[in-house]
Amino acid sequence: MNSPLAAMLSYATEEIAMRTGETIGGLLNASFGNAVELIVAIIALVDNEVTIVQTSLIGSMLSNLLLVMGMCFFFGGIDRLEQHFNPVVAQTAASLLALAVGSLIIPTAFHAWSDGTSVILLVVYGCYLFFQLKSHTEIYNAPSPKVEKRRQKVNEGDASRGIAQIGKMSASMAGEHAQNVKLQEPDDEEEEPQLSVLVAVLTLVISTVFVALCAEFMVDSIDALTTQGHISETFVGLILLPIVGNAAEHATAVTVACKDKMDLAIGVAVGSSMQIALLVLPLIIVIGWGMGKFD
Repeated sequence: MNSPLAAMLSYATEEIAMRTGETIGGLLNASFGNAVELIVAIIALVDNEVTIVQTSLIGSMLSNLLLVMGMCFFFGGIDRLEQHFNPVVAQTAASLLALAVGSLIIPTAFHAWSDGTSVILLVVYGCYLFFQLKSHTEIYNAPSPKVEKRRQKVNEGDASRGIAQIGKMSASMAGEHAQNVKLQEPDDEEEEPQLSVLVAVLTLVISTVFVALCAEFMVDSIDALTTQGHISETFVGLILLPIVGNAAEHATAVTVACKDKMDLAIGVAVGSSMQIALLVLPLIIVIGWGMGKFD
């Protein structure tokens, strides 16, 4: 069931991104995807699966930054010599990730700091959203250059005929010959939105709800997997849960990267990791502190 849900999320994200810009579309996709991570973490927290909570969130960050982003660069670069993205957006995300990681690692030696640090990170994320959505929207909405796909290799006879046709077209500029000549066209023609904003958002919400239901069943099966399958909770939380939980975001990011929409791909992959570090993880710490799970 994960595959069609991933396709729905990817399609809805692209539809929204056509109207709001790639960065905002990536933020929405990351937010709905991380809603699933938050639900999984809260369910596991209620079931006293503290190790699963800690490792799954860290594993999700690593999965997005290494696996998802790496596959975006790899598959996006197969048909193109280079791809462009907004460097200011990437630098801002990298700086905030470094801040979040440092803020979460250093206080581990002083457990009492974790709650205060979590509140500070939540405030920082709120400031970042204001920076992104209000005060500096022109930076995030600036379009990145698009690159044509590489020319595919053709047989020698086909190449000769192609050159002859191009010369013929240049000499005569005849419309009937121009229709028969197939030059390499840009891959990124103007796409027209197929869904209204309301329908696209509803599609995003509905698919996220179904993904969350699948995630709940997945959490319920962890005990059986660790006891009968002789697999450690750390491996399940750090490796298996992030890969399964990020499947929808993974599919979306790779799909748009293949279409040379790198700002959207980075917004999904890196934006998701940053949101986990600055929003989901601090929020889970505050919730767990309120439930008495981290005492």
